Amino acid sequence: MKKAAWRKHHKWFGLILSFFIIMFCVSGLVLNHAELFSNVNISRSALPSDYRYTQWNGGLLRGTMRWQKQVFIYGNSGIWQTDSTALSVTDFNQGLPHGADFRQIRGMVTTPTGEVFALGQYGLYRLQSNGRWSEIVLPREESEKLSDITTLGDSLIVTGRSHIFLAQSPHTNFTRISLPRASTDDGKVSLFRTIWLLHSGELFGIVGVLLVDSIAIVLIFLTLTGVVYWFIPLLGKGRGRLLQRKLSAWHNHIGTLTIALTLFLCITGWMLRPPALIALASGKIPPIPFTTMDSNNPWHEKLRTLRYDADEQEWLLYSSEGFFSLKDLHAQPQAVTVQPPVSVMGINAQEKDEHGQWLIGSFYGMFRWDRKKGTVTDYFTGHPAEPIRGIPLGKNAVAGFTSHFGKSPIVVDYYRGTPALPMPSRMASLPMSLRNVCIEIHTGRIYTFLGKGTLFYIFLIGLALAWCLWSGWKIRYNSHRKNTNS
Repeated sequence: MKKAAWRKHHKWFGLILSFFIIMFCVSGLVLNHAELFSNVNISRSALPSDYRYTQWNGGLLRGTMRWQKQVFIYGNSGIWQTDSTALSVTDFNQGLPHGADFRQIRGMVTTPTGEVFALGQYGLYRLQSNGRWSEIVLPREESEKLSDITTLGDSLIVTGRSHIFLAQSPHTNFTRISLPRASTDDGKVSLFRTIWLLHSGELFGIVGVLLVDSIAIVLIFLTLTGVVYWFIPLLGKGRGRLLQRKLSAWHNHIGTLTIALTLFLCITGWMLRPPALIALASGKIPPIPFTTMDSNNPWHEKLRTLRYDADEQEWLLYSSEGFFSLKDLHAQPQAVTVQPPVSVMGINAQEKDEHGQWLIGSFYGMFRWDRKKGTVTDYFTGHPAEPIRGIPLGKNAVAGFTSHFGKSPIVVDYYRGTPALPMPSRMASLPMSLRNVCIEIHTGRIYTFLGKGTLFYIFLIGLALAWCLWSGWKIRYNSHRKNTNS
């Protein structure tokens, strides 16, 4: 291709993509330092209408817990108090941290002595007699998120992403438990997560994060200088031409020096969304030595839920590797042979029905799991469950479940919610954390006008950005080769 064609491609791809590139970079910088913005909330009224809560959708209702004559509703925006009629819903978040991220409640339990606990992804909270929540400090690693809570007798068990935390009454001092390696563990780690951490830089700790930050800043600089370069002629001659030459020199020089890094960031991000994601989702590789994936803990960032199965008299553990059974919390986890399909996004509903069967809900659907018979059936159709093929989203994206209202259980869909429960209109614009907003921007889901096209937004934009970067390098390379030959 001739130089003029390369220049035309670089110009128009760059101008068209400029807004999206800057949005990628700014949102990525926030995500890489989310703790700095943990208290920053964005009202949903400032976002596209698809982000407004309606009929308890969007994870607003993840689960419920009955306590005395009250019913607590919990989910992505905190805890809400009502009764079995759900006609009056009041805020019950006093004492919880202000940031919306801190109010993503994963579960609630009550002990035999009547104590109430709520688990957020960043903390465990106890309900005080004055109706306020107070945090209980867990012996967890600073970056470890929390994912599940349950009880057995007077024992309180909290599941983190890497460890189990156990406390006896009065539930103030917790012991951290590291589970032994599973019988099926081959020592390999998730390919998807490896590329994810490679894209953010976290795979190499703070050094990697800062390196990726610098690449993002470089991309912002290249974008802005490129846009200004092409619009300077509109300002007239003279100083405009001098500025244009200087911008061109800086743009070309920095772009050439960083081409490998900018393409690396582009390609790794491209791989994390469909269709490339489908190929990576089940892949496993040996951990890269001396990285954050190279951990002595075989369950590092893998644990999700832990519940006691009284019928089988054993613990049932769900992880990113599937379901495992344990005779006790120090026993070697054993892989469960027959298990329900679960979306890679994890379990959103897990409890037993009146027949002693497990109900397992995720974005792939809801399933009845009879462990004694070794059968798994679709909750809605009664047909045998089918394994996940392709995109891990089913017809029913289950985000929540409750059996505390009316005679029949209620399944809450992530997109449609449920018409079975009235939701106060004031809750429609409850805040979203800046981190979550940046996730929506970074993945392209914020551009709701694209409809289902958002699913392939990263795939198309990633290819276009890679071509823009490559065409810029080709222009510089061809010019350098021409000068050398002459």
